[in-house]
Amino acid sequence: MAAEIVNPRSDERGSDTDGGMEGAPAEPFDPAFALHRGGKMAVQATVPVRDKDDLSLAYTPGVAKVCSAIAEQPELVHDYTWKSQVVAVVTDGTAVLGLGDIGPEASLPVMEGKAILFKQFGGVDAVPIALATTDADEIVETVVRLAPSFGGVNLEDISAPRCFEIERKLQERLDIPVFHDDQHGTAVVTLAALRNAARLTGRNLGDLRTVISGAGAAGVAIAKFLLAAGVGDVAVSDRKGIVSRDREDLTPVKRELAELTNKAGLSGSLESALAGADVFIGVSGGTVPEAAVASMAPGAFVFAMANPTPEIHPDIAHKYAAVVATGRSDFPNQINNVLAFPGIFAGALQVRASRITEGMKIAAADALADVVADELSADRVIPSPFDERVAPAVTAAVAAAARAEGVARR
Repeated sequence: MAAEIVNPRSDERGSDTDGGMEGAPAEPFDPAFALHRGGKMAVQATVPVRDKDDLSLAYTPGVAKVCSAIAEQPELVHDYTWKSQVVAVVTDGTAVLGLGDIGPEASLPVMEGKAILFKQFGGVDAVPIALATTDADEIVETVVRLAPSFGGVNLEDISAPRCFEIERKLQERLDIPVFHDDQHGTAVVTLAALRNAARLTGRNLGDLRTVISGAGAAGVAIAKFLLAAGVGDVAVSDRKGIVSRDREDLTPVKRELAELTNKAGLSGSLESALAGADVFIGVSGGTVPEAAVASMAPGAFVFAMANPTPEIHPDIAHKYAAVVATGRSDFPNQINNVLAFPGIFAGALQVRASRITEGMKIAAADALADVVADELSADRVIPSPFDERVAPAVTAAVAAAARAEGVARR
């Protein structure tokens, strides 16, 4: 089976000008509504069913032989079903793409979009699964029961701090890759861009002091990942200021973060922490005053990734920074998760990995950075999502890392 992108104007899916079903409210005249009419994906057979012979092989009685073989040797499920080629994209709709807690039904357009990106950029089939519960244990139990049908689980748009608990529990209970893209995909692409920014300016990661605005899923994951990759120091700011050991209002996740980060012992506001900082990474929204940007070290890097409004507008950032990146497609250096997750899952599925390790994620970041290593400029520290070299490079690196780390089963 495969995800199929269907023309929304096709007669088979209904016209975008016919007003929809009788009695339904008229859709606004907007190309986004026209594109989404009837959904963005469908299921497509990979074998023909043209006559009784085809039917007898694809279904009964031929299918019984395959079922019996899998019952006797369960690992054959990877060879004779779609399991090792398909990912579940699971959400509860609580932290959807800048829209917040909009619920499972409203999250489906985003989950369908994620699924077609898996297919388009990584050749991986994916199935959107929006769950009508926000209880962490119920989500875990539901996904565990669905897992026999899938080769991997991509957690998506689940709010913090529940997302950390859900991912951890699923990783403990399942022997297939479980990956929360809002955390790790963002971290992988951020590290790749930071590696190239450092290369371009002749600096080492270990010399960089980084300030992250946002202590949610992405901020926490980026902080941990950058430290694992050798970045010198990382301080993280939430709504109340720098996450530090002397604060008494921290959640368990932030207490752990305080122990790992902020070697300089900073406290107080984000703005004060930016004085002399080499790197700003924004995953929070809000606005950083220009004076705080001006106080950063000469030749700083500004990765202001909030969408649609970056924490620091590129026009302001360019006054003071050597490299500027955003989360938007209309500015250079877009930090886009689509650069990472399709190749990461493709590599993991290719070798039937039991999980996605830190080493596999670092390999993905290194491979992504290397795609444009010979083409670096201030406006090109990260490839375009449409660079056809990206997915094969990330896939190969992740598969090799899985074998090296002993989590590959093929």
